[in-house]
Amino acid sequence: MSYNTDLEARIARKTTKAIVDYDMIQDGDRIMVGLSGGKDSWALMQILHVLQKKSPVRFTVVAVNVDSGYKAFKHDLITQTCRERGWELRIEHTDIGELIEDILDADDTPCSLCARLRRGVLYRVAKEVGASKIALGHHMDDFIETLLLNLFFSGALRAMPPKLVSDDKAHVVIRPLAYVGEDEARLYCKEVALPIIGCCCPACGDLSLQRQRIKRLIMDLEVEHPGVKNSMLKALSNVAPRHLLDTRLNPPADLRATVPLDAIAPPPRITNGARAGRGGKRLLVIQSPAPEE
Repeated sequence: MSYNTDLEARIARKTTKAIVDYDMIQDGDRIMVGLSGGKDSWALMQILHVLQKKSPVRFTVVAVNVDSGYKAFKHDLITQTCRERGWELRIEHTDIGELIEDILDADDTPCSLCARLRRGVLYRVAKEVGASKIALGHHMDDFIETLLLNLFFSGALRAMPPKLVSDDKAHVVIRPLAYVGEDEARLYCKEVALPIIGCCCPACGDLSLQRQRIKRLIMDLEVEHPGVKNSMLKALSNVAPRHLLDTRLNPPADLRATVPLDAIAPPPRITNGARAGRGGKRLLVIQSPAPEE
């Protein structure tokens, strides 16, 4: 189902550009989409469906929903939506929600641990469904927010890669919505009538979390300086390593002057001059030091 709107065309162009820029999809790929039921993963599933029909590169798509075990989660709505649109779906039931409650301390946030556990499930299921790529719905805002989160709270200049090979080389994770804004994904889901399903996690939407703080900061900046998000995204692909302090990029030995130290003249000495300039004003006179004997 394609709606052929200006919004869909714009998202399709941006998604195609990301796929081409980072060589995300090859002929014959089976793409497994991590379908949470949120706007981002729905938008990804829909636009891949559109591109699948138009692309000269042949690939198939299967949606996988990792159920964290919350009773209120609407599995039936995800199943119904995928069935109506002819999308292949697998729901993997887990007890991640209960496991997180047992592991985490009261003051800790569950998001990062939940993401790691869900990623492990996706890796396992990818093998079972024969997927060659795992596609996640991270969009432009996620890249920018992750960059600032690491910068402010982790002391690292790091975002997330649009294409990632797992440590054991067994899986390839792709993020085709890297150039698509969160607002575009939200409007697209509304336009194509995809149901936004909450994850039912107690921490979901907690505005005290660091990511939500960063999200508000970026929103305020975008209002004051339109285009600042695109500028930050561009900065992620326009890195100047020589202008950073990381000695792994700029080893101190490489920064040493190649001219012998004894060939460098000592800096001039500045003293109060006794000479008067025009109009009788006193001047500062720069005097070169006397050569050492």
